[in-house]
Amino acid sequence: MFIGVLLIITWLVLLLRYPSKAFPVSLAAVFGLAIVAASVAWLDNREAQQLARLELRIVYDPVHCPADRPLQLTLKNRNDVPLVELGWRIAAYAPGDTVNLADNLYTAPRYRGPGELQAQASWQDCLPMPPLRAGYRPQTLEFRAERLQGSFSN
Repeated sequence: MFIGVLLIITWLVLLLRYPSKAFPVSLAAVFGLAIVAASVAWLDNREAQQLARLELRIVYDPVHCPADRPLQLTLKNRNDVPLVELGWRIAAYAPGDTVNLADNLYTAPRYRGPGELQAQASWQDCLPMPPLRAGYRPQTLEFRAERLQGSFSN
């Protein structure tokens, strides 16, 4: 932090003392920072759009899944590029409610995708149940994937 403040003060002194030399350099630096900021914003927007094209469906299915992993996940990659990695958290909601009933503690399971999932491909798996608040039964709840974080091949 101290170094950043020192650099800004030095830049202001040079700009005031030698404006004819410092101004073109400052313009070039601002232009370079603008290019970097625009490229980061573009990449972030592209990744958000690709994550939005993923179709994730989570249902409580103790019949087709083992007892220790009763949530069935169906993932469909609707992108034109393969999914390289994916991570998320599971939230549980009572129908018509907006309060997350899953306790996202440090000990809660970490959910990860299949690794590489080709474009337009599907993947199914059974997942462990996140810890729920006391008094709620999983068969009465809706489960959703939240806080998606992933990357796609270019």
